[in-house]
Amino acid sequence: MANIKRKAVARYRGRMKRKGFVRLEIQVRREDAPLLRSVAGALASAEQDEARALLRERFAPRQTRGIKALLAAAPLEGVDLERIRDTGRAVEL
Repeated sequence: MANIKRKAVARYRGRMKRKGFVRLEIQVRREDAPLLRSVAGALASAEQDEARALLRERFAPRQTRGIKALLAAAPLEGVDLERIRDTGRAVEL
């Protein structure tokens, strides 16, 4: 009987894997478990796009950008970008 159960579980996990689901185990405090179950349910339900967008907005890591993109996005109003050309000091050789 145990072999039949293992095969059924393996088939179920295979179907879920083909659908793009992964098995995940986390450890949380007892009082947070219902909250995380509801979040997981929302991500798997019809409102998944809305839930995913909300979670990404709040918890996703910020994308790193290069120095060029950071400078392009920087507010440069009122900043003097002119540079005095310094040719150095006169040296006798």
